[in-house]
Amino acid sequence: MSKERARRRAEREAERARAMRANEERQARRARRHALLARLTPRPVRFYRQGGLLARRHRAQNAVVGVGFLLVQVVVWLVWGSFPLSFGVLILSLLLAPVVVTLAFDRRI
Repeated sequence: MSKERARRRAEREAERARAMRANEERQARRARRHALLARLTPRPVRFYRQGGLLARRHRAQNAVVGVGFLLVQVVVWLVWGSFPLSFGVLILSLLLAPVVVTLAFDRRI
């Protein structure tokens, strides 16, 4: 009887040792995978906006130009509704936007 108990105890200990080895291998694989992913993922880049008076003025001017550009596109689309005409106005607006910005916001004039 004592030999049988010793054999069963040895089997249980062997099974427990196999389970512990498997668990350690699983944790090691997980740690290697985590280390690899940590090296491969890019770090977040933070963009800070300029906070000075000129930067705020520049953002406001860009907002005015953007709203004006969208307003022109919407008005042309609502009034005429023709795709070729809307596309032509879009191209013309893209070409004239720098001219409008220069004439409206240039401080040298």
